[in-house]
Amino acid sequence: MTAEQLRTASAPEGRIHQLAIVGAGPGGLTAGLYASRARLDVLLLEKGAAGGQILVTDRIDNYPGFVEGVSGFELADKLTAHAQRFGLEIDSKTVASMDLAAEVKTINCECGAVLGAQAVILATGARPNHLGVPGERELTGKGVSYCATCDGPFYRGLDIAVVGGGDTALQEAVYLTKFARTVTVIHRRTEFRASPVIQEEARANPQIRFLLDTQVAAILGDTQVNALRLRHRDGREETRPLQGVFILIGITPNNEMLPLDQLTHQQGFVVTDCLMRTNLPGVMAVGDLRHDSARQVITAAGDGAVAVKSVEAYLETLRRP
Repeated sequence: MTAEQLRTASAPEGRIHQLAIVGAGPGGLTAGLYASRARLDVLLLEKGAAGGQILVTDRIDNYPGFVEGVSGFELADKLTAHAQRFGLEIDSKTVASMDLAAEVKTINCECGAVLGAQAVILATGARPNHLGVPGERELTGKGVSYCATCDGPFYRGLDIAVVGGGDTALQEAVYLTKFARTVTVIHRRTEFRASPVIQEEARANPQIRFLLDTQVAAILGDTQVNALRLRHRDGREETRPLQGVFILIGITPNNEMLPLDQLTHQQGFVVTDCLMRTNLPGVMAVGDLRHDSARQVITAAGDGAVAVKSVEAYLETLRRP
């Protein structure tokens, strides 16, 4: 759909917004706050409840200003209310596809609506890969975690496990020894995929133990993780008492609706510069969707603020003769 067609369309979705934000995690909500406060004509699209991954985070202990910590739900609620205080419009439409290459960006929704925007901020996030074993979903936030930086301090003096065999898993295992008494690294293969230097650092740490050729069959506990049921390659099973498990087997970007043939990306994560600009004029990406993101709530929020400044600069170029 051309810019002129969008301008003259009689349906509400025919209006061209200055900015569309896709995704309402911390990055998207912060972008919405900054854009609304700057009095941009902005629309935020989110298919579910605003908040993103923090909605399934039991407690966030490292977001500045919350001295005693805050639940993910409460933080999401406060971020949403703050943005809406400045008039942010949040629409629950589900985005099916986009065309971001033209001057007017086109967003196609599953309901059939076609939206236009001069600039777009992509804030669709990413999701951790799950084991898919009994107890994992039920005990997430109650001893099951996917982020050592976020949750490590909750496990002081406890015996915990890390599941995974890549660089991230072993690096986070070393990090977790700052808090836990012991860290058992569980990997289903006979060898780690992590680089030799990282392996050497982990093996040199006396608090780290290793279980290779082993899979987690179930995560046990009523209201809190208290053990893992393990299955070894020879079929033997054992139940090992542990008070927490960090599942670090990779993450998957939420990019199904993105035109990856138009965007520069690495393994599905959108590449940006330090100002959150992608290779496409007027298109920014923030938060966990972004390649090399720190994947923290605070950094996603910072990305959102920076992205709006880049949007404002881009819109100014469109106003120049």
